[in-house]
Amino acid sequence: MKNVGRARKAGFKLILISLIGVLIVLVLGLFTTFIGTLAVAVTPVLVVLWAVFSLFTIYFFRDPTSRVPVGARLVLSPAHAKVDVVDSCTETEFMGGPCQRISMFLSVLDVHVQNAPAGGKVSLMKYTAGQFLSAIRTESALHNENVLLGFELNDPPGKKVGVRLIAGVLARRIVPWVVEGQELVRGERISLIQFGSRAEVYLPEEAKIRVKVGDKVVGGETVLAVFE
Repeated sequence: MKNVGRARKAGFKLILISLIGVLIVLVLGLFTTFIGTLAVAVTPVLVVLWAVFSLFTIYFFRDPTSRVPVGARLVLSPAHAKVDVVDSCTETEFMGGPCQRISMFLSVLDVHVQNAPAGGKVSLMKYTAGQFLSAIRTESALHNENVLLGFELNDPPGKKVGVRLIAGVLARRIVPWVVEGQELVRGERISLIQFGSRAEVYLPEEAKIRVKVGDKVVGGETVLAVFE
C-alpha cells in the first residue's frame, strides 16, 4: 500500500523539530543565565576600573593657570617637564641654521597643556608625520610625529624661538590651539599633547640659558633663557 507510515513519519518529524527547538531554547537560556551571572560577577570590577580610569583622566587633563613671571626679554618653558638635553644643533625649518636646543620629557604624570614661551606672532606651524618611538628617548625628536611652532617675538623684537611638540609611544595626538599668524601673549595656552611626550625649544645662539639638565620646569612659569 502506498504512503503507508508517511503521516506517522511527518508526526515524528514535527516532534523532532519541536525537540530541537526546545533544546535550543534551553541552551540559550543556560547561556543567557551564564552571561548574566558572569556580568553580575564582573560588574564591581568594571565599575572600579572605570572609576580609576575616570579619576586618572581628570588628573591627566588638568589645566592649572600659570603664574607668568614679570620681566623683559624672558623665554619661558612651554611645557611641564624634565630637562634632559641642553646643547647646540642646526634647525633649518624655522631658525634657519645653528641654534641652541633645550629638550624636555613629559611623563604621563606631568601636565600636558603647553604655553607660549614668549609674546609674539606664530609665524610657522608645521605638522610632520612620523613614528611613535618612546618619548623618553631623545632621538624620538628626529623620527616621531611632531608639530613645529615658530614664534617671532615682540620682546626683543625680531628674535625667533621655535617649539617642537613631539608625540610619543602613547601620545599619538598633538592638538594645537593656535593658528599661523596669531598673536600671543607670554604664557598663553597653545596646545595639548595626550599622554607621555616631548618638547624641544630652539633659541638663538645669543640667548642666555638659565636651566640645566635634570631641572624640572613648569610651563608658562620657569624661565628657560633671557636675551640680555
